[in-house]
Amino acid sequence: MTDRSEAAQAVHAARARRDVTWQELADAMGRPLVWATAALLGSHPLTPDEAEAAGALLDLEPSVVEALQLPPVRDTGRSGSSPVDPTVHRFREVIGLYGPALRELIHEQFGDGIMSAVDFRLDMRRVTDPAGDRVVIVLDGKFLAYRW
Repeated sequence: MTDRSEAAQAVHAARARRDVTWQELADAMGRPLVWATAALLGSHPLTPDEAEAAGALLDLEPSVVEALQLPPVRDTGRSGSSPVDPTVHRFREVIGLYGPALRELIHEQFGDGIMSAVDFRLDMRRVTDPAGDRVVIVLDGKFLAYRW
């Protein structure tokens, strides 16, 4: 049986082979772009209908379609390893630089609690700018107050 990692590799290969964009896959699955991309890379399980839609568009083997429906193993800590990919490194850098300030501001404005990464929305878009196009990322999580 194909595992989640192998399924992600199969998705990458099929996208290149069939010249399918992430947006086309998201549209076929009826899901937001960032969520669909993350799911196809192994971060979220797909429903049978979503997996079938992606599988049909990419002409994936049945074992890959099945693997896309498996619960993922979420390892956000990566055992302290540093990412090699420069884009992922920049995201860690942003959190390292601004995470403590964001924590303070959340506590000041909302109280003692956290931003949910479960009841959560994420959006990314390109904005044209004369000084160079901008990457706009919106993290939208429900505030969860600590309850003692």
